[in-house]
Amino acid sequence: MFQNSPIILIADEMHPSLFSMLDGVGVLYDYQPKITRTELLAQIGAYDGLFIRSKTTIDEELLSHADRLRFIGRAGAGLDLIDLTAVERRSIRVFHAGAGNRDAVAEHTVGMLLALLANINRADREVRQGIWDREGNRGYELGSLTVGLIGFGNNGHATARRLSGFGCRVISYDKYLTNYGGIYAQPVEEEQLLEEADVVSLHIPLTDETRMMVDDAWIHRVEKPFYLINISRGEIVSLSAVVRGLQSGKIRGACLDVLENEKLGKLTPEQGAAFDYLRQSDRVILTPHIAGWTHESYVRINEVLVRQLKELLHENTDH
Repeated sequence: MFQNSPIILIADEMHPSLFSMLDGVGVLYDYQPKITRTELLAQIGAYDGLFIRSKTTIDEELLSHADRLRFIGRAGAGLDLIDLTAVERRSIRVFHAGAGNRDAVAEHTVGMLLALLANINRADREVRQGIWDREGNRGYELGSLTVGLIGFGNNGHATARRLSGFGCRVISYDKYLTNYGGIYAQPVEEEQLLEEADVVSLHIPLTDETRMMVDDAWIHRVEKPFYLINISRGEIVSLSAVVRGLQSGKIRGACLDVLENEKLGKLTPEQGAAFDYLRQSDRVILTPHIAGWTHESYVRINEVLVRQLKELLHENTDH
């Protein structure tokens, strides 16, 4: 695959721990976190590898300029910014760091759910205002609920493991896996999950199939009034549908770390109306896409990327 040591372009901001790791592997790199799209198109032809986060879109236009490119490393879990069909057609390897932030995502998921069930955000705000309302903030125990996880990859498995300590029943559905779940979750079919879950938590990638998956029809399919958690990708969930679910009582509460449009200054009128409702609701907890964004995961993502790079280099040496 490589005649000499590969040269990697790092096109997004990374934790500085990455550089010593790459030095240890013996590869060359060019760190340009502020590189523009125009500059990237002009320069990409000089590199064997590309490391990105969330700023860079890998499409036909870019790949047509990338004759030397042999691998792409994504410092995160999602691959929705990469045209995987076009990449595969050019025999470019793609690897990601989903294992690097799975613990952070799992802890954030459980933290948001506990805060919602115990009315922690609302109670904190009221006490600061001099309101001492115990009965109005009576909560629910996580251990009394059935939690349904849709998707059982890195994040789903890590979340199930943490939920197991609360004594709640955990069920999971993943259409792409067999013989999964282990001691932490009971695999079920999708219809059974939607029939039995009190909490539905999404741990799936954004694809053409999952885009706007959670709409009015999907919410109607869930048998019981339920809590919704989305820490995956915002475009999987229609915020307007969530608002209607909250208004009807079908959705008891929502934990949203991601939104269908995270550029809050550029919301459409419909998105703006939905967001205004959600941010004023005591039954909604919002965070700014930080579920996997801890100090520890920032470094661990680099470790996962470099480990996969080393495996790729060893493959090349073996051949």
